[in-house]
Amino acid sequence: MLKIQPVGSNTAAEITDVDVKLLDDDGFAPIYDAWLKYGVTVVRDQELEIEDFLHYSRRYGHVAPHPSKSTRHPDFPEITVLGVGKFNADGTLNNAIFKRGAAGFHTDGAYDEVPFKATQLYALAAPSIGGNTHFSNMYQAHDALPDRLKSLLKNRRGAFSYGGRKASQALLNEEDRDKTPAFHDILRVHSETKRTSLYFDPGKILYIEGMEKEQSDDVLDELTERMIAPDAEYCHQWRAGDIVIWDNRCMVHKAAGDYPPEQDRIHWRVSIKESADGNRVAA
Repeated sequence: MLKIQPVGSNTAAEITDVDVKLLDDDGFAPIYDAWLKYGVTVVRDQELEIEDFLHYSRRYGHVAPHPSKSTRHPDFPEITVLGVGKFNADGTLNNAIFKRGAAGFHTDGAYDEVPFKATQLYALAAPSIGGNTHFSNMYQAHDALPDRLKSLLKNRRGAFSYGGRKASQALLNEEDRDKTPAFHDILRVHSETKRTSLYFDPGKILYIEGMEKEQSDDVLDELTERMIAPDAEYCHQWRAGDIVIWDNRCMVHKAAGDYPPEQDRIHWRVSIKESADGNRVAA
């Protein structure tokens, strides 16, 4: 029988004793509810083919190809393959691949007009040490902000681009770079839970709308310092067969490029967007 157990500081839930390939809508409902409640869910001990993973991912919403075309699966463009091609032709380590996502806490897809609702990974191989993924709850980050910042940021939007202020776009094809920024509320009301979170990504935000550059930069620097609230984190240690999904509307995450390079850390990844009504799409 399906078991759901909170882990971390109530920032994630671990789900066991289930085969996601066999779930009907009634069986999936408590998993989806747990995901909304905790922001991250971990389903252990799964054996999936690509079609199984895509079918399960579509229960959460529309699966959209990631803009980094070079790392898409050759036969299934909705899937990004992480952790392959990390060595250059001369045998040196390609840090853009090895340390992808490890530069700092971030949210996925903020650069899109319709940002990613969720990101889901399925672990094909996990290293014996290191390579964890870290998460932090942005509801708690919002709640911990001083009143002066909440007042200042109320009804203000951030301008987001793939590379942010550093214009880091190495993983994009040239024709996909330098797109027009997308604008999103910084104090964002979640479309399903109706809770308010700090919607912030220091690596993708360019400026805060309606502020002079100096003030905007100062506020962004302060938000960078405040975005990880006390007791809001969960660190996931991967095992092959894990499915992990997180809610980009209320969570930030980062990888850890600290595992032995000669070992494999390979995942399938999908990016999930909301349906037109803001909710999930039935499988």
